[in-house]
Amino acid sequence: MKRKTALLVTAMALFFTSSGTVMAAVDKTSKYRVYQDDRILWETADYKSAESYAKQFKSSHVEEIASRKWLWNNYPRYKVYQNGSSNSSWEFTTLDQAIAEASRWGHASVRDLQSDGWVWNNYPKYQVYQGDVTLDSWAFGSLAEAKAEASKWGNAHIIDLNSNNWVWDNISETRKAELRASSDKIYRIYQGTYTASDWAYAYLEDAVKASLQWENSTIVSTEKNNQIVFSNMKAYQVYQYDTALESFLNMDDAIAYAKQFDHTKILDSNSASKLSLWTNYPYYQVYQSDRWIGDFSNLLNAVSYAMGYSNASVRLLDGGPNVWDNFRKLQFWGWNGSSSDTTIRNQVSTTSGLDVVSPTYFTLADAAGTLTDTSNKDTVAWLKAQGYNVQPLVNNQFDAALTSQFLSSSDAQTKFIDALVSKGVSLGVNGLNIDFESLSGKDRAAYTAFIQKLTDAAHEKGLLLSIDLPRGSAKWNAQTAFDHEKLGGIVDYIITMAYDQYWKGSTEAGSVAGLQWAEEGIKEFLAYGIPRDKLIMGIPFYVREWQIDSSGKLVSNRAVLMKDIPALITSKNATQTWDEQFKQYKVQYSQDGYTYVFWLENEDTVSARLDIAQKYQLVGVAAWRLGYDSTDLWKAMLQKK
Repeated sequence: MKRKTALLVTAMALFFTSSGTVMAAVDKTSKYRVYQDDRILWETADYKSAESYAKQFKSSHVEEIASRKWLWNNYPRYKVYQNGSSNSSWEFTTLDQAIAEASRWGHASVRDLQSDGWVWNNYPKYQVYQGDVTLDSWAFGSLAEAKAEASKWGNAHIIDLNSNNWVWDNISETRKAELRASSDKIYRIYQGTYTASDWAYAYLEDAVKASLQWENSTIVSTEKNNQIVFSNMKAYQVYQYDTALESFLNMDDAIAYAKQFDHTKILDSNSASKLSLWTNYPYYQVYQSDRWIGDFSNLLNAVSYAMGYSNASVRLLDGGPNVWDNFRKLQFWGWNGSSSDTTIRNQVSTTSGLDVVSPTYFTLADAAGTLTDTSNKDTVAWLKAQGYNVQPLVNNQFDAALTSQFLSSSDAQTKFIDALVSKGVSLGVNGLNIDFESLSGKDRAAYTAFIQKLTDAAHEKGLLLSIDLPRGSAKWNAQTAFDHEKLGGIVDYIITMAYDQYWKGSTEAGSVAGLQWAEEGIKEFLAYGIPRDKLIMGIPFYVREWQIDSSGKLVSNRAVLMKDIPALITSKNATQTWDEQFKQYKVQYSQDGYTYVFWLENEDTVSARLDIAQKYQLVGVAAWRLGYDSTDLWKAMLQKK
């Protein structure tokens, strides 16, 4: 098996105070997670630290990990738009802040994201013209403002945009009479492409008043090559979902109409962007996969609703990153236990949903830091072409003395690290998986320092680093070579080998990995402070069969591959009884005066292990090993991914 020993040191000790009393280890299990939108930023055991950290970021929140309940968030309440367009810098906590920004822009509005429509806008009510010319800057919210501008110019007039009425001008009656008397009737009214012989006027005011009799009419200037100089078009279109309901001359009438219905929006037909100028769509949209299933004006209600569905997300009406989702899928890792190209290709061909493949390519050959390399670049290229992430396994021959000598030499470590990282880069792998086992407890600090140097070198070249650690026990963790807390802060992933509860050298029969024992191991690794999104649970694809003589004495044991178990049970006519201690079936048969026993591993136990990984929101599971499995097992695993 991959793991040669179950205990790292013979000395097992609790922590003791100077008075000799037992002192429990501090539980550093992270209980709170900080997100910016759906991106995990940090997790911690202390709520105040989580909130303080979250406050450094916009659109962030703090969740209770166990329940995913939101405990704090700083999502904005108000958002500024200009002609229906906005950006992340126009989001504010208070209405006063939003109005202050919106006031700097024309055609601006403020939306309360927890209500429908606008709560403030400065869309113009009056437009100033000089003759038949106007400017964007000549649009005003009040008649007084419009008059102040128009008074600066001769031959000016003002149009009330709500009615398109000509409401003010500084043109004398004498001048108006002169314009009307002209034989050059340069202003012509059109309704669509239709015009009548008497729809031509010499004076613009007369043309404007006449055009108001006809919906969706325009006035063109024949002097300006039939350029439109005035429009009476109903440009504001009200839609419910994607169905057009009605069009209006002005925004106020369009809004009054749209408010009668839910899920309406108002578009400006004159605008090329086709953005919604006004909408009563709730801002927080809930989807299952890509299917819309609901929307809410209250963000917490949206999140609560989405939690009731699998593969759900909360999205913003304007788009952008998801605010929340439960898309999190388990990564499936698999060790090959081999460097053979043929073996590796055959192994992965039986899997479904496999993400990361770990061929056994590299070994610490000697204390001088020599690297034994059995890698195959063609195999790596083939695996990556199939879509797999490749992170080869690196071992230390499970030799404690050799590893101690190696860790005592800085030159040896540099030699090994340089060769290993360089080879990883040349192969094109995604990362490296470090499987140094059977280490001496005295090498604790040296091993941590080595992993820090290796991780730094790997990261510099764009390689990930994962590390395999035995299930162990929090009671004697401090006596081992593995400083879980520090290692968790260094590497990208930690794989806890949650198997070999009863191993080759055990003095009594038992399960390879009782389910309760495996779960307790996960809880202990979390208690070291290792983040969930770094922690991967190792799962066994084998059992250990124990041979027991008539006196009850253990005679021998052997590993049985999971794929061979059904045939073994059938051929031996074995019996199965439920074992509450291990939460597994105990399988037993007799042969030649001996009793043979093992604890069953099958689709059900693998499914239960996946449940544990999902329960504690781990990043994934890793199987020891590929080739011990069946195609049907992977099909069943895929259903729980």
